[in-house]
Amino acid sequence: MSTDADNVTEVAELEAQERNLVLRHFTYEDAWALGSLLVEMARLREAPVAVDIRRGAQQLFHCALPGSSADNDAWIDRKRRVVERYGESSFLVSARFRAKGKTFEDSSRLDPDLYAAHGGSFPIAVEGAGVIGSVTVSGLPQTEDHAMVVEALERWLGGDAVVG
Repeated sequence: MSTDADNVTEVAELEAQERNLVLRHFTYEDAWALGSLLVEMARLREAPVAVDIRRGAQQLFHCALPGSSADNDAWIDRKRRVVERYGESSFLVSARFRAKGKTFEDSSRLDPDLYAAHGGSFPIAVEGAGVIGSVTVSGLPQTEDHAMVVEALERWLGGDAVVG
């Protein structure tokens, strides 16, 4: 069982990830490179995931790996909508509700068939432009979906991240 202090620490860690994972630019080629990195990571781990990258309403990258299903695509859409609405990772939004002793499902007043604050969708934020899209993984437990996206962004960015 998590404590209030655990929840506050988790929120702070997730906020730091978002501050540190701001891009200088995000092109179609960048979407391909990031998506390809995520697919490579998932293949090496034999992870049954689907990967999705969006810029605004446009889907720039999508790949479903063996073991994933159409349910993963539905989860991607629900988690992505949380990022679009809140401008923060789906996992951070969930953590903020937990830190207040609430659940997203009971307190957000959003349709759970359309929105899911579960880990795995992360905002694509560009310096000077803010959040312009999202990168989402679905198929693993939510903490692992989130961690895979963060790891891929950290690896892909290398020296190109804007450190907050």
